[in-house]
Amino acid sequence: MAENPTPQRGLRGHRLVRPLPRARNSAEHHAWLAHHLTPRDRWLARMLFEHKVFTTHQITDLAYPSQRAANMRLLNLYKWGVVHRFRPHRDVGTHPMYYILDSAGATMLAHEEGIEPSALNYNRDREIGRAYSLQLAHLVGCNGLFTSLVRQSGQPGTTGQLTAWWSAARCGRHWGDIVTPDGYGRWRQAGLDVEWFMEFDFGTEQLARLAGKLVRYERLADTTGITTPILMWFPTTAREVTARRALLDALQGLRRPHQVPVATTHANAARDPLDASEARWLPVGATPTAGRTALTDLPTLWPHLPPPTPPLESAGQPAISRSDVAPPRPTPPVLSGHHMKRATS
Repeated sequence: MAENPTPQRGLRGHRLVRPLPRARNSAEHHAWLAHHLTPRDRWLARMLFEHKVFTTHQITDLAYPSQRAANMRLLNLYKWGVVHRFRPHRDVGTHPMYYILDSAGATMLAHEEGIEPSALNYNRDREIGRAYSLQLAHLVGCNGLFTSLVRQSGQPGTTGQLTAWWSAARCGRHWGDIVTPDGYGRWRQAGLDVEWFMEFDFGTEQLARLAGKLVRYERLADTTGITTPILMWFPTTAREVTARRALLDALQGLRRPHQVPVATTHANAARDPLDASEARWLPVGATPTAGRTALTDLPTLWPHLPPPTPPLESAGQPAISRSDVAPPRPTPPVLSGHHMKRATS
């Protein structure tokens, strides 16, 4: 189960992490890494490049059978300079470790892409600076909505799978001249796809500004000819209720409100505050007595929506620029017996 998202005020200050001996960032070390990194390690580096920060719990959801297995491998990746880590301060108890991409991981990624490391849009000081960013809680919370879906994809008996997950930065590069969602996702189940834009609200944004985004989403639908549902997550029931009033007023002011389907949820709408797959989504305009809908059933809320088209880059189209790395698959590669042994060594 995902942890309850921590608000930004809970991430003030940072606890010092005991330093450990780390490998020197040299050509010899990169050659050594080429033999010792598994496909899952390389995939995790790509995921950190795309989505910037994950907690230990989120990385466990993404790629490991247990937190112990994740901790053991992450310790090696940290010593090897593939990932860096920090731990925000908490007055009572402790936060999990937070992980970002480090220099050796970025160099490996650049070489795999066939570009010079300097051409990769990576800056170590900037990444380490995320530990002090006022957007850290927002970023980690939004990532948790998607890592919960990756976890669901790997559950025995699960027939659905998260097939696309774009970061806010990637969304901004594609649609930022109109609107920048906090993320884009696509889920496939029983041969059917559902896609959405994510808006993650921690209660700090003015509701008028949040509702004003619907005008831009309408413009995006006009420009692209594609209608994509918008899912909005709120921290409390009260915040969702007041936000829904503002969103309904904004929808009624649009020229073509059917092009902007919106559904909302709040942290306590389901057992797990960040499990996006549960029956927690309520379309704007519906009453709570109508019941909340699971992610896979969203198309039933808006039967006029055509089936989604393939995402740009997953359809084989090139990235925006040569240094813009294509988005990684959101689910990890399956390790062979040889790679499993290497991952535990």
